[in-house]
Amino acid sequence: MRTIRSIQDLSFVAEQTDHVLTLFSGGLDSTYLLSLLSSMHIKVTALAVDLGDGIDRTKLQAITEHYGADLVVEDATEQFIENAVIPAIQAQAMYMNMYPVSSSLSRPVISRIAVETAGKLGCGAIIHTANQSQNSLRRLNGAIKNSGYRGFYGSPYEYSAITRTDKASQLSIPCMQDQRQGSVSSDSNLWCRENESGVLDNPEDFMIPESLFLWSKENPSRQITEAAHQIRITFRDGIPVSVNEQPMPLVELIKFLNIRAGAYKIGRYLGLEHLDQDEKVLEIREAPAARMLMEAYKHLEMSALPTDYLNHKLQQEQIWTMEAVEGRWGSPLQQAARAFIQSSTEKVSGSVTYKMEKGLATAISIVAREPLYLTNRDHWEIQAAQERSQRSLV
Repeated sequence: MRTIRSIQDLSFVAEQTDHVLTLFSGGLDSTYLLSLLSSMHIKVTALAVDLGDGIDRTKLQAITEHYGADLVVEDATEQFIENAVIPAIQAQAMYMNMYPVSSSLSRPVISRIAVETAGKLGCGAIIHTANQSQNSLRRLNGAIKNSGYRGFYGSPYEYSAITRTDKASQLSIPCMQDQRQGSVSSDSNLWCRENESGVLDNPEDFMIPESLFLWSKENPSRQITEAAHQIRITFRDGIPVSVNEQPMPLVELIKFLNIRAGAYKIGRYLGLEHLDQDEKVLEIREAPAARMLMEAYKHLEMSALPTDYLNHKLQQEQIWTMEAVEGRWGSPLQQAARAFIQSSTEKVSGSVTYKMEKGLATAISIVAREPLYLTNRDHWEIQAAQERSQRSLV
C-alpha cells in the first residue's frame, strides 16, 4: 500500500523520503497542505499546472516562499486542448446531458505532468488535496497509479477531514485571509470554471454569489451594430478553426468565445454530480465557449451524418464521457468509443451563425460542407415526385 489517505500517513511518508511533490493551485486546501508539510522538515516542490486559465505566479511564489517550498509552473495548455478538449467537443461530453465535464478532462493531464516532474526531481511522493466529497480523489489517484509511478501518492484529506473554516483559521499568511467561512472551492481551466462547497453545500437551500462568474458577465456596451450581435463558428474536419471568419488557434478561439459569448450571460450551469458511493453534490459551472462549440458541432453533425449513425453515436458519447467521469481515462471501453466518434469527424465541416441576446444564443444559419439537408423543399418535392412516380403501378 502506497496510497496517502491521512495526515498520519503524511507524517509516515515524511520519514520515508526526503523530497515530495504537491499539486498546488494557491487555494485554501493546497496552501494548508504546505503548512502541514512545513512542520515535517521535508523538501517540498509545489507544482502548478497552467491549463489555459492563467497562473498568478506572484501569489503562488509568495505562498510557497512563506512555507519554504520550491515552486514549479508548467504550461500544459496545448496538451489539454489536444488530448482532452478536442475529444470532449467531438464526444459532446456533457454529464447526464446537463453540463460540460471539466475536471474529468484535466486530471489525466495534471497527473501526467506531476509524474514526469516527480521523476525528474526524484520525488518519493506525489500529494494532492482532494477529499472524499470530490471526484478528483479517484481520478487523480487512478491516473497516478496507472502511470506506473512507484512512489507514495494520494491526499491526506481523504481520511483526515478538516473543514475549510478550520483550515483558514490556522493559516497566518496574509494573502489567504479572504478564505473565510462560506467561501467555495473552485477549479478552473480554459474550458470551464466550476465551484462547489461553502454556500453551495446544501442543494435544498443555497445562494449563488454573482462574484463566482468571471466570464459570463453581461456587457452590452461591447456591441454596437446588429452584426456585432452575431457569432459565426466554423469547423474543419471536426475542429473549430475560426470565429466570424477570423482564423484562430483553438486556445485563442476558446478564450475569445468565453468572453464574447459570456457577455450575454451565456454558459452558466447548475447540477448535481455523483460521488463513488452515489451520494450527490451540487456544482456551479460557467463555460460559454463549451456551450457554443458543442452545440455548433451538433448542428453540423445533424446536417451531414445519417440519423442511424447519430443514434449509435449518442450511446458512444455517454460511454466516453462516463469513463472520463469515473476516472477511467484511456480504458479499452473509452478507446473503443473514441474510435467510433472519430470515424465521422471529417464530415463535421462548415459554419453555424448565432444571433446573440441576453441569455440566448439562437442559430440563424447552418452551412455544412457536405449537407444532407434540403435548401428548397418545394423544388425537391417536385423533383422527388417526378423521379419516384416512375415506380407507380401504371
